[in-house]
This record gives sequence, structure tokens and C-alpha cells, in this order.
Amino acid sequence: MKTTIVAEIGSNWEGSISKAKKIIKECKLAGADAVKFQMWRASDLYSKKHPNWNEIIKSELSFEQAKKIKEYSDSIKIEFFCSAFYPEAVDFLNSIKVKRFKVASRTCVMKDVHSKETLIKKASTGKPIIVSMGMGGELKTIKKIFSKNLITFCYCISEYPLKLSKINWKNAIKFDGFSDHTLGISAPIIFTILKNQMNSKSIFIEKHVKLKNSIGPDAATAIDTDELKEMVNQIRIFEKYDFSMKK
Repeated sequence: MKTTIVAEIGSNWEGSISKAKKIIKECKLAGADAVKFQMWRASDLYSKKHPNWNEIIKSELSFEQAKKIKEYSDSIKIEFFCSAFYPEAVDFLNSIKVKRFKVASRTCVMKDVHSKETLIKKASTGKPIIVSMGMGGELKTIKKIFSKNLITFCYCISEYPLKLSKINWKNAIKFDGFSDHTLGISAPIIFTILKNQMNSKSIFIEKHVKLKNSIGPDAATAIDTDELKEMVNQIRIFEKYDFSMKK
């Protein structure tokens, strides 16, 4: 079984290219397969009255910044991709040759002004699509839009932080991916073990990651890169473990 482990950076790069490079390098050293950022326009998603508006606008990823971050990621051989929230972002990311796209939970419920147009634009690239269904959404509609794409649905509950006790493991293992918002590293490891027992060929794990001194809006519910390394090490053990109980 192959587990693709993605470090979700979110706002934890705090609008700083140097911090972005540092966290990417640490994620690479921790053994992550990819880093994921978010490309949105703050005014499309949030009110200026939002209590974290200053931090939100600071973490808005521009095309120029994304290009620099992609080039750095390529240079150290770790995949870079994004959740894109508006159509022009999809066009740009496609132009710099990202290998896949993520669809955030809020996009699945058409919560934002450009949601449907963005989904259709992602589908038109023909590239693999990762979808988090944390808020629900029209599954049939999503499947129809991405009928010609390789699509991975992720179990997700959009609570920050999520209590481990709220995870419905019977439902979770029906998915090929897991976008986790719990504190700590237990949940992704449990998911890996359960999927291994089902003889799954591949799974996708996404976990919010930060530097030790991160102060962004996502920091409180993210693991640091030392914890990421431990999580990766454990997952690599269990993805190869034989649970068949053969004598």
C-alpha cells in the first residue's frame, strides 16, 4: 500500500516566502510527499469585519509568490499544489504545471461566489482531483463535474480542532483519503491501519502543519514538523505491515 502524505500549510506561511521555504524544507526532511497551499482572494471568502482579517489578508497567495514557492519545492523535490478558490487561480496553477488540484469542503457546498465555475475549470485541466467532503455537498454533482478526472474523496469533518471521538471510522474507511483536523497524529495513523487491513492499494492523508513558532489562524490546530516526522515514520511502518494474521 502506498500512502501519499500531504502537509497542508494553509496560512502557516504567514505571507512570508522565507517562512514558506523553511516549512517546505522541514516537511521534506520529515518525509512528506507534498505540501499544499491555498490560493484565494480574501474578499471573496471573508468579511473585512472578520476577527482574523489582518492575518487572512496577509496570507493571500499571489501568483508571483506561488511561482516562487513552486520553484523552490521543485528544487528540493517535493510536490507543490493548492486548493484554488477562483478560476484564474486554476489557470495560473495549471500554467506552472502543478500535478493535481484540491477541492476544499466549502467549495463542495458552493459556499463561495466562484465555486461552481472553479470546479468546472479544475475539471477542464484533466488532472487528478482531491476532494474534501467535510461540509457535505452534492456528491452526484461533484462526480458529474469530474467524470473525466481521477478523483479521490477524503473523509473530513470541518471542525477545528476535531475531537477524535467524533470520527465515524466505519464511514471514514469508505473513503480513499482522510483530511484530518484532530490534534496530534493518532487519527491519520489509525486510518492507515484500518485501510491496510482492507488491502487498499493507495490512500491520501492530509494534515495541517506549522513551524514551531507559527502564529497564523491555522496554527492552533496544526502539528509542527517534528510531529509530522513522527507521523510519517509511523505511517510508513503500518502501510507495509501485514495484518493478515497468517500462521
